[in-house]
Amino acid sequence: IIDLVKKAQQNKPDIQRLGDTISNIFVPVVILISMGTFLVSYFGFGIDAQKAIMSSIAVLVISCPCAMGLATPTAVMAGIGRAAKKGILIKGGAALEEFAKVKTIVFDKTGTLTTGKFNVSAIQRFEGATEKELIDIIYSLELYSAHPIAKSLVNEFRDRAEALDLINVEEQKGLSITGTDQNSNVYILGSYRVAKELTSDDTQSLYLLKNNKLIAQFDIFDEIKVNAEALVKSLLKQDIEPILLSGDTNKKSEEVGNKIGIHKIIGEQTPSDKLETIKELNEKSLTAMVGDGINDAPALSTASVGVSLGSASQVAIQSAQIILLRGNDLSSVNEALQISKHTYLTIKQNLFWALADNVVA
Repeated sequence: IIDLVKKAQQNKPDIQRLGDTISNIFVPVVILISMGTFLVSYFGFGIDAQKAIMSSIAVLVISCPCAMGLATPTAVMAGIGRAAKKGILIKGGAALEEFAKVKTIVFDKTGTLTTGKFNVSAIQRFEGATEKELIDIIYSLELYSAHPIAKSLVNEFRDRAEALDLINVEEQKGLSITGTDQNSNVYILGSYRVAKELTSDDTQSLYLLKNNKLIAQFDIFDEIKVNAEALVKSLLKQDIEPILLSGDTNKKSEEVGNKIGIHKIIGEQTPSDKLETIKELNEKSLTAMVGDGINDAPALSTASVGVSLGSASQVAIQSAQIILLRGNDLSSVNEALQISKHTYLTIKQNLFWALADNVVA
């Protein structure tokens, strides 16, 4: 973390490049004014050479644009350091500047707005399947997945399940996981999209198929994080639009969104769907994405600013520009936003006073 903070403090935001550009123009202009001061003083007003040289040097000293060069990196170092003390890792001044200007913040649902710790309601069984058989199949399939739902199911069934020897296990992110047992039975566990041709009941979270026959369906639920609603209210007060973007069903997504006050809700999104949605939002305004899963990584990379939780998957952390080390505390999102805005304001004030002071002098 210390190494990342050091690298981040060396990262130049766009506004620093503006300061550097002004300095590049300002320096030769000041040198010309200094030379002009000597020539006008000595030849125009008949001032002796020593005083004319001293006046010329005074122009150089008083107008040296060192404050212009220090205005941004000093503020960036202070801002990133302040954020790090609060458990917020910002990977550079550019991310800090972009985050200060975002107009839209997109949230993943599972593990981001919710705890990601799932409980299973009663499993509905079909085709004569026993509960023990279903638990063994679900447990065996989910062992191969890093999704928060999979981790929760594995933890719930660990003590009462026996792992099957599966082959050809394949996961389609945001859709399903498939595996074949030693008797060539093919199992598919996924969302309603894998079972829509077999049932009209789309109210359940997960559906289990055996050889293309529906053998079970069940619902899962997890709790909303404590300060999710307070965060959404704070964003709305700042004229920032919160959007819920989830791979879960529209019904489940709307339940969570309505509880915490998010009005724009987009459900049933695959990783590629999320990517396209973020691209479209980026074209309208600066957009941040807050997520934690492997399936969020492409969207985190594409967003103007990607924000990941400290407990997220490694690829999500690497894809994001801001990491919230206190992942269960969503107030960190607002803290990061306030620090970014305050730092950006400080940079602009520093540049203004540095330039004004030099021009007047």
